[in-house]
Amino acid sequence: MVVHALEGAAPVRVGFVVSKGVGNAVVRNRVKRRLRALVAERLAHLDGSIVVVRAQPAAATSSSAQLGADLDRCLQRVCP
Repeated sequence: MVVHALEGAAPVRVGFVVSKGVGNAVVRNRVKRRLRALVAERLAHLDGSIVVVRAQPAAATSSSAQLGADLDRCLQRVCP
């Protein structure tokens, strides 16, 4: 997973990029739903940021706990 962030924006906005390399449409939509739920739990830590989350192919087979840990690690790097 790769996360890009731009701080200083008034409302928090989050976008997701899940390419065809992750899987077919069903798999890509499942990954987006899971990531959307994980980011919703962490919105309080993203005050005033624009965040783009790009899923890697391994996200298709990762558990929610693994995705959450990876997301936390990436967010700590870009939004300390």
